[in-house]
Amino acid sequence: MNLNKILLVGYDGDVFDSNQWVRLDQLTTNRIMLPKDSPEFSEHLDSDCLLVKLGATVDQKMIDSMPNLRYIGMLGTGYGRIDAEYARQKNITVCNIAGYSTESVAELVFALILEYIREIARAKKQGVEGNYSEEGFVSSEIKDKIFGVIGLGRIGGRTAEIALAFGADVSYWSRNRKENYEQKGISYQDIDALLKKSDFITLHMEFNKETEHFLDNDKIQKIKPGAVVVNTAPMELIDIPALEKRLEKGDITFILDHSDELTEAEAKSLAKHPNCIMCPPIGYISKEATLAKLDMFIDNIENFIKGTPTNKVD
Repeated sequence: MNLNKILLVGYDGDVFDSNQWVRLDQLTTNRIMLPKDSPEFSEHLDSDCLLVKLGATVDQKMIDSMPNLRYIGMLGTGYGRIDAEYARQKNITVCNIAGYSTESVAELVFALILEYIREIARAKKQGVEGNYSEEGFVSSEIKDKIFGVIGLGRIGGRTAEIALAFGADVSYWSRNRKENYEQKGISYQDIDALLKKSDFITLHMEFNKETEHFLDNDKIQKIKPGAVVVNTAPMELIDIPALEKRLEKGDITFILDHSDELTEAEAKSLAKHPNCIMCPPIGYISKEATLAKLDMFIDNIENFIKGTPTNKVD
């Protein structure tokens, strides 16, 4: 049985190609597209399918306002702003698209690290200006450094593998031990030990009620002086005021790519620190990841209608 009405919030006509739009339209009697925070949202509370993009909030109040809702689709991996537990109680299926950007995000981690430790942005600027001298450049290598990975899911695991290939001494902390990775030479460490010892730290955790502010003041203060910390996960994992206190010391570098999810005040405050490098969310936008993402998103809806939902969140 197809869906009666699919409501897409925050989408435009360019998100899917023509074939993907055809696939989606075959699944519903009525398709509605609204911009984020549209005042017309209240006119479509009878929708039985709600499709949102990364960063959207679907809380208990919104869920209760939509009595026919059967399916919530997230065009992304992170679903921390969706009250999935409450949706489950209401017999509403929530699906994301985990795994579509594993390679893309993991590769970005090293692009960000290498850009920083090899001063590539400065080198490019200097070259354009006609200055070809290497004088004054200071760089370091990943090889033989202590590389700590927090969260050894798909992306964290791939990041750890790539770090091994660079010749780093790789360790991880995760809620559950991962013997398959340990057999590859990636050692498990207590979180405090990892923070205190690692020259590079990468963060790869989902955002939910349990992980909010995982890197709190206590953990942030334990980070090894001189460490480079890369977070390609939601910034809700970080206690931002505590991070700012540490940044003020000038003894760590923090790199992030979820700047679009910060409040305006948070973004301005972090931008004041020269040792905080902020990028747009470019981790998932490779050609390969984008294609996989969109196809998987529609596959999820098709499979839900067939009674065999895929990528259903726990």
